[in-house]
Amino acid sequence: MPNSEASSLNATVADVTRRIGERSAERRALYEARMAEQHRQGVHRAALSCGNVAHGFAACGETEKNTLKLMNAANLGIISAYNDMLSAHQPLETFPATIKAAARNMGSTAQFAAGVPAMCDGVTQGQPGMELSLFSRDVIAMAAAVGLSHNMFDAALYLGVCDKIVPGLFIAAARFGHLPAMFVPAGPMESGLPNKEKARIRQLYAEGKVDRAALLEAESASYHSPGTCTFYGTANSNQLMMEMMGLHLPGTSFINPGTPLREALTGFAAEQAIRNSAPGGKDRPFYRQIDERAIVNAAVGLLASGGSTNHTLHLVAMAGAAGITLTWDDFTALSAVTPSLMRVYPNGEADVNHFHAAGGMGYLFHELLGAGLLHGDIATVFGTDLTAYTQEPRLENGKLTWQEGARQSGDDSVLRGVARPFAPTGGLTVLDGNLGRGVIKVSAVAPKHRVVEAPARIFAEQDALKAAFEAGELERDVIAVVRFQGPKANGMPELHKLTPYLGVLQDRGFKVALVTDGRMSGASGKVPAAIHLSPEALDGGALARLRDGDVVRLDADAGVLEVKVDAASFATRPAAGAEHLEHHRVGLGRELFSGFRRLAGHGEQGASFFGGFEADDIARQESRQRDEDA
Repeated sequence: MPNSEASSLNATVADVTRRIGERSAERRALYEARMAEQHRQGVHRAALSCGNVAHGFAACGETEKNTLKLMNAANLGIISAYNDMLSAHQPLETFPATIKAAARNMGSTAQFAAGVPAMCDGVTQGQPGMELSLFSRDVIAMAAAVGLSHNMFDAALYLGVCDKIVPGLFIAAARFGHLPAMFVPAGPMESGLPNKEKARIRQLYAEGKVDRAALLEAESASYHSPGTCTFYGTANSNQLMMEMMGLHLPGTSFINPGTPLREALTGFAAEQAIRNSAPGGKDRPFYRQIDERAIVNAAVGLLASGGSTNHTLHLVAMAGAAGITLTWDDFTALSAVTPSLMRVYPNGEADVNHFHAAGGMGYLFHELLGAGLLHGDIATVFGTDLTAYTQEPRLENGKLTWQEGARQSGDDSVLRGVARPFAPTGGLTVLDGNLGRGVIKVSAVAPKHRVVEAPARIFAEQDALKAAFEAGELERDVIAVVRFQGPKANGMPELHKLTPYLGVLQDRGFKVALVTDGRMSGASGKVPAAIHLSPEALDGGALARLRDGDVVRLDADAGVLEVKVDAASFATRPAAGAEHLEHHRVGLGRELFSGFRRLAGHGEQGASFFGGFEADDIARQESRQRDEDA
């Protein structure tokens, strides 16, 4: 390998990558052919009519107009998820001005191509708006595509941070794969109230031991300023994965907003995007950069860091947009050989600022490359391999440089090397059995809680579980089953609202678990949760045939999820009705998403309503061929 930091590639990593490549060969070839054709056609700015071009730069200043008229300099398209309500995206307000200034200094231009929506699951958790959350990913992809469809741009910069935003932007980047892509993060807020203390107050509130004022005070002390929330949930998992795929500048994921270093990195991102464009000389389009090796790197980074289970949906959908078929079994196989190297809440007490201070991404890259767990030879926005990603950015006399990163952890309670990991595996596995297939994250679950066999209590609504808890009906060993929470039912909301109640029961000594066809937050942890159950209850899933009192066994160690009921009698049980879903389908815009719910795929397909892109085309071609042969 060209990467001097890397050992020979781990055999399992190599085998999983090979299997993904073979499985994806036909759809990936079609994807590459389509992107290559668009790449050959080039940016159409020079071919636009005078009226088209005049519309395209009417609002620009004279200098920018003159530059665009010459057609020989790069024009960057900015896609941003800025809004000033959400802390993670508020810092993006100033980024377009920084990017435009950097482009002017390079003799090029930048235009704000589109804003995309950015919703916060922290605001909508347990509320009707959460039922739009997962589908917002696909809306973001479409909104970005609309902005880029003007075909005025030689490269695109994607500004986004949180849960569904970055996956949506990635999907758009993949479908505009003929353009170079640069992802530009905003960074985490500074540390506030420790996450463990926040979780403690939440549980006390759930038990009625503190009032709402105390709860709000704790939440406000935790989420307190511009920047990403500091726990290691989906938002910060996004940042790590983008860097693992080489779509960020090295070491840029966890630099706080509003600092000179963050400002310098944003400007440099624009400069590097110009260099990577055809007019800039390198011509490094997305479709040539991102392949199955980059996707595997993202999965390994996710597993080594104990990242969000939401990415067992998102990364599948993201890979599919680039013509790559990723499965949950791939996650399980990689998890078995990927050591757990980070302990950041909910997997520990530290936050991402502590992780960054302990050595951060540079140290993590150094360790994973050295163990042969990453493909070091992938192309990146910064170069031709991952060597530079073991470095970290610094400012010296106002000049941005990259220097050798940490080679020892500054705090081994937060970050460790592969020689002494927190656990030998990545702590994510597939559960399979007569209830369907799902995933479970055990990196934050104590070993004694990883096997639960108990009677089921069935719920069709989150609030019903809350009411049962408050009535004292769950004071026993119990597997709480919350069904009709899949993408076809109600958009697959996160059920993080339930964590305090289940955590209280577990702390009282009961054996407790959650089973659902919905999602859990990337911030969820200590209670074992079998999630994303497929098929979902509304789509023929076995969850719809469960009854109160059925004994369910969740065995995270063996990868088993099953109901202890005679197979023949269970198969003939009628499915529960879903009449209660009617009130989930109207109000707060939910009626606008009825088509999304009808078309949504199951969890292992990424729960997307887009379908399989090239895979769908191939299936249609095969069907036509069968008809002709007949």
